[in-house]
Amino acid sequence: MHYVTITTWEISDGTDYDIALRGIRDRRLPALKAMGASKVTVVRTSDRTSAAITEWPDKATRDAAEAAIAEVREKVHSEDFTRLTGEMRGAVVAEV
Repeated sequence: MHYVTITTWEISDGTDYDIALRGIRDRRLPALKAMGASKVTVVRTSDRTSAAITEWPDKATRDAAEAAIAEVREKVHSEDFTRLTGEMRGAVVAEV
């Protein structure tokens, strides 16, 4: 069964959204794919916020990537000028 994580992010004050997104798109999204993510979608939710929806083949794949994801999150604030504001995760129970 597919597994999804939804994380919410805020760009630091004074940081250009497009510049921050470039770093995320060029480094972070490919890293998630390399960790086993099937698909990653980033949605801009306001001038300074985004949500990332990451689809995984299953919970075991996401769990195996946990340590690597934690390491990346430590770097994100200083390198991409963003901060994690929330996370939800769970098994997909219905889809069309």
